[in-house]
Amino acid sequence: MAASSYSFGFGLALVGALAACNPGPPKAPERDRAAEQFFRRAAEDFDQARIDEAQDAIERALAIAPNDNELQTLGGRIALAQLQFDESLRLLHNVPGSEAQGLRGRAHWYQGELAPAAQEFEAMLNDPTVRDDWARSVAGLARSGEGRTPYAMSGDPRAVLDMAQVSLSAPYLVVEVEVDGEEGLALIATNVEDILVESNTHPQPSWASLRFKSPPSPLNGQRSVVELNDVPALPQDLAGISREVNTNLKALIGVNVLRQLNVTIDFAARQFVVRQQAAPPPPDSTRLRALYSRGGGLMLAAGIGESENTTGTFFVDSTSRHPLSMDEIGLTKAGIKTSDLTAFTADPGSKLRQGVVPVVRLGAFDLKKVPAIFGGPLTDVEKQLQFDVDGVIGVPLLAFYRFTFADSGRVIYLEDDSEVRRMAAEEDDFGSVLAPPPQNLTAPEVPVVPLSPGVVP
Repeated sequence: MAASSYSFGFGLALVGALAACNPGPPKAPERDRAAEQFFRRAAEDFDQARIDEAQDAIERALAIAPNDNELQTLGGRIALAQLQFDESLRLLHNVPGSEAQGLRGRAHWYQGELAPAAQEFEAMLNDPTVRDDWARSVAGLARSGEGRTPYAMSGDPRAVLDMAQVSLSAPYLVVEVEVDGEEGLALIATNVEDILVESNTHPQPSWASLRFKSPPSPLNGQRSVVELNDVPALPQDLAGISREVNTNLKALIGVNVLRQLNVTIDFAARQFVVRQQAAPPPPDSTRLRALYSRGGGLMLAAGIGESENTTGTFFVDSTSRHPLSMDEIGLTKAGIKTSDLTAFTADPGSKLRQGVVPVVRLGAFDLKKVPAIFGGPLTDVEKQLQFDVDGVIGVPLLAFYRFTFADSGRVIYLEDDSEVRRMAAEEDDFGSVLAPPPQNLTAPEVPVVPLSPGVVP
């Protein structure tokens, strides 16, 4: 297989929509020494996604210099990463510059405040140094959508959908969805923000409706239906992604949709649950704090290596077929030397190398001997995210767990699916696709199980 097939995920270009070439706010006059030290500490901690430390440091800096635009802008970014939209807007109020305008635009956008979002994005795009295709698209949507209520939900309290297993190479998260009345398959893509729809059928940014329908009840034949209206949808050519996933895709569903739907995803049990109300914390779950790059790209902290005190920050890309993709700093944290890595078995001719991380800890759960690759374009990911991450978590690692979005996406509850995987493996060898092979990172071939007749070609 060609090396180009082994990017972190199909969405690196899509994640790029999160990034903009914004200059910072105007430089403040020389500030108090202590404020400067706290500011530098906050910037360094935030760059490495040490969010609590960054929050503490920026609060101390702002207590000394509350009207410092540079401090206010960093504070707004830190708040936005935690989905604290009102706090971000408070800190950025009247702060000049295109970076502050872009941040305010995102805070308004994610809160469904379309008119002020359009105003801020349009002001930002008037800066000739700014390039942000995502903001340009959503500014137009915001203007055309005035009077709409984004993500308006209706229907039943919840719907439980079957998930499709469509690929021989990775446990991609694929569900059936109805987009503007047309049924098809959608890929869960945590590396995009709202939804991306096939450009052949949706050539322009639009407001879409999504319907999620459970299979007919064996008792009465009825279906539970949850409908999400006025969802921002951006066009994208999905042909390449469809080939890689091995099915025709109608859409990619991003993290903002998952947050709105209070989703639970359980690949081992082949369940995708959407809800109008947030679910209570599941029993025997562990709680993870979710962070978002500028309110969009999902990131999680994870323990790595034998030491329980060593943690890393990871971008979560559910379109990546690799359990882990790491940079040299991340590997060092995990106790791995790059000189000990071997050629990537699945593609020996590529520049990628592979190794095994002894332990990955997500909350209270440990995964041992997790395969990882080294040599991918992580620097590009970091530029787009504007964070110094240690690596990327891909879908094979996510598939080990049942995970639920709660508190509007600020929290993810993780449940261990070991028993479900064991039962599934006994029944149809399905669980084997979830277990990362110790040496070869390609998943074993298993029968492709379509979601329903006629949906998967």
